Amino acid sequence: MALNLYRRHSSHCPVGRPLHEITYEADELRRRLKKCECPIYASGTLSRQFKRKNTERIHWADAKVIVAEWESTGSWNGALKPVTQPPTGLVSDASPTRISITEALQAYLAVREGAGIAAATLRKYRTFTKQLRAFADARGYVMLNQFTAGDIDVFYASWKLGARAKAKALGTLRSFFRFCMNREWLVKNPVTSDLKPPLGANRAANKNPFTDDEIQKILHACDRLKSLTWSNGFRKRSIWTGEDTKDFIWMLVYTGLRISDVGLFHMSRLRGNEVFLRAKKNGGDVFTWIPDWLRDRLQERAKRHGERPFAVGASDRLETVTDLWRRKINQVFELTGKFEETPTPHRFRHTFARILLQRGVPVADVADLLGDDEDTVREHYSRWVPERQARLTSILQGAFTDKPKPKLVALPRRRS
Repeated sequence: MALNLYRRHSSHCPVGRPLHEITYEADELRRRLKKCECPIYASGTLSRQFKRKNTERIHWADAKVIVAEWESTGSWNGALKPVTQPPTGLVSDASPTRISITEALQAYLAVREGAGIAAATLRKYRTFTKQLRAFADARGYVMLNQFTAGDIDVFYASWKLGARAKAKALGTLRSFFRFCMNREWLVKNPVTSDLKPPLGANRAANKNPFTDDEIQKILHACDRLKSLTWSNGFRKRSIWTGEDTKDFIWMLVYTGLRISDVGLFHMSRLRGNEVFLRAKKNGGDVFTWIPDWLRDRLQERAKRHGERPFAVGASDRLETVTDLWRRKINQVFELTGKFEETPTPHRFRHTFARILLQRGVPVADVADLLGDDEDTVREHYSRWVPERQARLTSILQGAFTDKPKPKLVALPRRRS
């Protein structure tokens, strides 16, 4: 079996690297990386014995000579091992292809990138691979098959996430090791069936819309925002006020678009009063309509700020624009005061759905306007569907029609 070489830095590292930090030969090819004289270690399995051993060499070429001797003899001390023949008629199982953790993670990310998934989703995969890489480094693991079920249990338990987020992260963890198993890089999957999502992970996310009264309070709070002057060197200076935030919120409420779609909205998507675009999050085609007064406000904004009326700065990066507007809207929420439910920008989208469903708009049409499927709308917004409420009311009325109705009896008043 091929052994893996790495340099393990000591507390007396001449270039000041942290204790037990690991670097590889490829790392030291970088021009700016200072040369180090910490010892080079080898790790791997020889004669069914896994070990990490100091080669007592500081140069890669010298360490490779030592390791080549160990590998050729199949022994950690360089002595030849006795050759044993398997019993006649028995064929030993082929060992899986050994691969380093770094190589496995790189392959996993490459496949995800090739699938053309959304940038936000890809970032989550990258975060996961960084976390697993750091966990492996902390344990001194180099090869993928060094992970045990116990290691994965500890890794999973270390995540400080909410129930739903942790369940999704567990799905990613399972996905990675399933990917490795499918390529026969592992004999056994270290993610066992005992690893379960936390309680509450399957609970539906908060889909509560704002009430009409809350919307009015939010818009009034925009008037209390302080004016902000900005300039990025590419555009003329501009002053943003609460009216700008109002325009953004009105777009959220009247179109049902996500904050990312409004933040990067381009005027070419507006044709008269109709809006056509492809959603940034799921790539779904979205059609919606806005009233004349909102269309006029958008056109005025375009005259002042350009074809992207809600973009601040030159960046078209989804995360940059979205985070900026999320902070602005959160400031408005703070000025509004107390809410019964935690306010988030996405609740404006729920408000759009609530308004339509309460008006009796069919679920299929609401799904088209949201860019979602009908089942999703029914799952999350069913309590706002009038025909559903009427049907359930009718069922309850019919079920209890023939049941006895007790007479109303006045209770005696208590003496004071």
